[in-house]
Amino acid sequence: MHRKGSTSPVSEISLYRNGFIYSTVDPYATAMIVENGQVAWIGGEAAAESLKDSRMTVIDLDGALITPAFVDSHVHVTETGQALTGLDLSKAESAEAVLEAVAAHAETNDRVVGHGWDESRWAGHRVPTPQELERASGGKEVYLTRVDAHSGIANESLQNRLGLSADADRLTGEQHVAARQSVNELSASGLQLLQRKALEHFASRGYGAVVENAAPHISGRADLESLAALANAEQDSLPTVYSLWGELARDEAHARELVGSFGPGVVRGLAGDLRIDGSLGSRTAALNAPYADAAAESGQLYLSADDAAAHLVACTLAGIPGGFHVIGERGLDTVVEALERAAAVVGADRLRGAGHRLEHVEMASDAHIQALAAFGITVSVQPLFDQHWGGSGGMYAQRVGEQRAETMNRFGTMLAAGIPVTFGSDSPVTEANPWRTVAAAFSLNHAAARLSAKAAFIAHTRAGYRAIREASPFLGQLGPSAPATFAVWEPWELSVQTPDERVSAWSTDTRAGTPLLPTLDSGSPQCLRTVKDGNILFDQLSN
Repeated sequence: MHRKGSTSPVSEISLYRNGFIYSTVDPYATAMIVENGQVAWIGGEAAAESLKDSRMTVIDLDGALITPAFVDSHVHVTETGQALTGLDLSKAESAEAVLEAVAAHAETNDRVVGHGWDESRWAGHRVPTPQELERASGGKEVYLTRVDAHSGIANESLQNRLGLSADADRLTGEQHVAARQSVNELSASGLQLLQRKALEHFASRGYGAVVENAAPHISGRADLESLAALANAEQDSLPTVYSLWGELARDEAHARELVGSFGPGVVRGLAGDLRIDGSLGSRTAALNAPYADAAAESGQLYLSADDAAAHLVACTLAGIPGGFHVIGERGLDTVVEALERAAAVVGADRLRGAGHRLEHVEMASDAHIQALAAFGITVSVQPLFDQHWGGSGGMYAQRVGEQRAETMNRFGTMLAAGIPVTFGSDSPVTEANPWRTVAAAFSLNHAAARLSAKAAFIAHTRAGYRAIREASPFLGQLGPSAPATFAVWEPWELSVQTPDERVSAWSTDTRAGTPLLPTLDSGSPQCLRTVKDGNILFDQLSN
């Protein structure tokens, strides 16, 4: 199999053969025909040979795997582009390392914008001060967002220009929003350059669609309008972009006005990063008990139950999915109270049918899970959060204590309760890597909440389209008449995988009709080609 770095056009009819096709139509399939943007046929080598004709472009997979393309259900496109091009602090191991990186970056840039520092991994947990950042940058403005993007640090020059608290070593809340938006001010061409770079990055990782979680406090209206224009103009060469807008609706008319103001089909819901609370890493997630490492803090509620209920009522009456960003248990208490109040106004059945969703939901109790299931809530979660910050001594344990941290991120429990679950990366908070995401869900620190590889794969493909309320039942799977939206992965060991320790975790037995997936205990396969509706978005696979 030969590879190349540039994209190439797709012919009207393509025959992929001599590989593995992930399809419930035929778990033994090794070949697939794509015609006019759709899957025309899936089957075995003998049939492929008989169907082959001169009209077809034949692609020898040489043992590669084809799966449906992934859906990242929670991204921030522009900030992903900034993280790809700006100062990456994810590898910094101390405040001193951050200062050294700032000094080096300032030598060749007019300002320093960075992302990804995580003091919970550092000895002493010390964060650089505004004065230290000022000296390191030589007076050039500096803003560095924490890995969770809910707080940041700025130097004195930026703080003074924005009139921020001079004694604030870490900016949260409105001060963080002000600094974040200030450094995000870009020209129209510069903005689309970052957005295109991010979307091309998602395509190179096997994503056919992403869900942008936009909000006034993140990147603003102009950013989402730019992204929508780019995605529409280049829809044949970039992943599909679905957008959620995180702004509070006062009533039904206001909800319709907010969605309609972006133009037809741009905004799929008034949800996403409409904040009930913040993040654990920045100690702004709303808890029912003080933070274990900051006894005077218990997080922040950005919305009351009354406001959240009014928003849910407005969205339900307008026929628009609503929802919130929520992490802490006090935040979830607020959401459940809001759901109960909304149901009393519009009726439980109508509320259940509205397609409301929540992002993150990391500290759900049994009572929370029961309530979310009863009200038909979809949950969008990030398994890599658990991999990065779970486990003994991890950031979760630092913030809420070992005992509470042990029962976080209960994705399997939610699925078992009937809650639709879909996966995202929250990029740039964690990397856009679909197989690492699937592996993280398979190996959650809370063993009772783990998913099988198949369930995790579905949560990151087909469930993503369902969560965004796409009408086509074929999206996210491969079979006759399905859209030809798929990814090709380098040859890899395949198996049927289960997190249940009572049975073999790695089995190659497909007699039950379960298609094979890559074994992920020793890494992840690389994407060789990403195709959307028959159009090649990314290509390292020659014909």
